[in-house]
Amino acid sequence: MAPNLHPERQRVWQSLASVRTGIILLILVGVVAAAGTVILQRPATDPEQMQRAYSPGLLRWLDALGLTNVFHSWWFAVLLGLLCLSIVLASLERFPAVWRYFARPYRRPEPHFRAVLPLKYEIRIRNPERGLGAAEQALRQMGFRPERIAGGEDGEDSLYAERNRFARLAAYVVHVSLLLILLGGIVDSVWGYRGFLNLTRGQQAGQIELADGSTRPMPFTLRCDGVGQENYADGTPKRWWSKLVVLQDGREVARKEIAVNDPLVYGGLRFFQANYGRTADVAAVKFVATPKGGGKPEPLVLGPGEPVTLSDGTRVRLERFVPDFYVRDNQIYTRSEEANNPAIQLSLTSKSGESKLWIFPNYPEYSQAAEAPYDFQFQDLEMGYFTGLQVSHEPGQWAVWAGCLLMGGGLILAFYFVHMRFWVMPISDGEGRRVLWVGASPSKNREDFEERFRALVHEIEKNLKTEAAAGAAVRAASLAGVAGR
Repeated sequence: MAPNLHPERQRVWQSLASVRTGIILLILVGVVAAAGTVILQRPATDPEQMQRAYSPGLLRWLDALGLTNVFHSWWFAVLLGLLCLSIVLASLERFPAVWRYFARPYRRPEPHFRAVLPLKYEIRIRNPERGLGAAEQALRQMGFRPERIAGGEDGEDSLYAERNRFARLAAYVVHVSLLLILLGGIVDSVWGYRGFLNLTRGQQAGQIELADGSTRPMPFTLRCDGVGQENYADGTPKRWWSKLVVLQDGREVARKEIAVNDPLVYGGLRFFQANYGRTADVAAVKFVATPKGGGKPEPLVLGPGEPVTLSDGTRVRLERFVPDFYVRDNQIYTRSEEANNPAIQLSLTSKSGESKLWIFPNYPEYSQAAEAPYDFQFQDLEMGYFTGLQVSHEPGQWAVWAGCLLMGGGLILAFYFVHMRFWVMPISDGEGRRVLWVGASPSKNREDFEERFRALVHEIEKNLKTEAAAGAAVRAASLAGVAGR
């Protein structure tokens, strides 16, 4: 019931507390959430993909309306807030009556209640106490625990039995679960964020890039110790993985190999494996180094920033890598980031001094330098790969998950539990005869419940007949004993 408010405020209260308003808001939230799953969302979608999917004009409208970032838009948070308010007001309107119903069950039916109760039946009896005994036995046979209610009409007792009273609160359990889910969504919308982070092997970062191009620092440093892809037999990608290490003040505090749908969670941030690709940088180059003065060839694997010392003390370092080179004005440039025509520059430090040389795998006759102490024969190269991580901070997820679990419990209560009530009391019918009035009321599923009610009535009548037959047999035996004396 709405409190005593100004008439205008009371109308607003009643409008928000109405079931119709709640259903309309729930439908709006569902429609908007569906739009958020159909329309490409930032930052999960690359800007280039957004531009390919929508025309410039349409994309401007979608951005202006917040439809490309629905779940973090202010109006979505307001919509969720209105739905929360509607649920709270509707619950405040109806909960006191339900709670009184739950806390103080109606144990003894009054005449006006008996008159309008749909499920009722009258059984003629001679002895009220025997009738109550037969009903008590029948209720126990059906698994109920009837209780005697003293002080009924004509000073006689009555019976009351019930089951699953807690099912009356199912709707409010669902309401609370909805509030938790919506509050979690609001918290995520206001305080949550999403971003991206690309790392190559050995690289570390302390900040992420957000959808608007800005950066946000992380409370720790993330390092990538490895990245790779597993393929099926036909060559199609099977699995991407990344080995991530969390560093706090330079100290390793967590480590995990993540894959799609198996994120790293640390410090309130979730790192999802989003994509994987090859960079324009080289990861390793393999050579065979042969001394020009004669000697045993040595295999050599060079990586960026990883110099190697040969057996005579010559130090070899990968100075520069050009993936797809061409020459202009006596300078080397690259025309693409694909390793179609690589050029590799090595730096050598030996006893005779320092020297540099270019090696062109596709043109070995133009490679080498006369002053270099070794001939380097190119064997293979391994390009670098990056891992694309989607980073999310969703502080309301615990509330959302708690709400989902609670909703599951509430729906189980709502669909699988029925509050059943039975009343049995001796009364006088309109013609002055004594009858056993039996009434019942379910909270739902009345058609199925009527079968149970008829079974109870049948069991009571059966018990009464059995008791009457037993009494007649006793009386007959007693009379036979008297006649035989």
